[in-house]
Amino acid sequence: MDLRNIRMVVTDMDGTLLDPDHRVSDRFFELFHELRGKGIRFVAASGRQYNSMVDKLERIADDILFIAENGALVREGDQTLLSTPLPGERLQEIMARAMRIENAHPVLCAANNAYVRGNSEAFLRVLGEYYSEFSVVDRLETVEDPALKVAIYHFESSEKFIYPPMQDLESELQVKVSGSNWVDVSHPDAHKGFALSRVMRDAGITSDQLMVFGDYNNDLEMLELSEFSFAMANSHPNVLAKARFRTGSNSEQGVEKILEKLARQL
Repeated sequence: MDLRNIRMVVTDMDGTLLDPDHRVSDRFFELFHELRGKGIRFVAASGRQYNSMVDKLERIADDILFIAENGALVREGDQTLLSTPLPGERLQEIMARAMRIENAHPVLCAANNAYVRGNSEAFLRVLGEYYSEFSVVDRLETVEDPALKVAIYHFESSEKFIYPPMQDLESELQVKVSGSNWVDVSHPDAHKGFALSRVMRDAGITSDQLMVFGDYNNDLEMLELSEFSFAMANSHPNVLAKARFRTGSNSEQGVEKILEKLARQL
């Protein structure tokens, strides 16, 4: 595999760059600095909140670009490069559907904060891993902060319990199974592929200069943009079918293994 033309590396976070304990390895940070010194640009792309992504990558946050909220928000340094809010007229319908799903926990996600009901202490403990900034409110319907997406969590299975009652919205909105417990509903253009295509255009990056890592359905569109797309060994079957190449799981530092190959070739 000839990687000498690569100029940009894009990686998902949960299930990909982060290990099963949601940590970034020291080896990744070492490789980041080595590759950055060779002219490689890095992009972190996640369904996570921007603030949560920064917390995980604080050591290098000033030197990378963030695609947050599944592509609804793109930030670099103190600049917002792209914001794609959820159509306000659809928000109440989405929230109403989410609240009708038994044992589902909706989160209204804005640019700098997230809003959730406080009716489940167990869910609030989970939420803290993915959202560094959130507020507990009595009624989500009263929140005035413009929403980027609605994220819906189910402790057992998002694909089984959340996706089916939301699926028919796909003709007009993005409905993404973004993890084993999460489904995200957002603007039709709010996905990682659309956000990354804008980043590539602005940076002058072509598909043969791009390396992308992912593991779940919300990564499919951005994997399509790269000639060097990698599925983690722990990936959803759809990702394994879509990506051109495979690497080890997130517990085996699969991203780092490929970055080591890249570093040796540059």
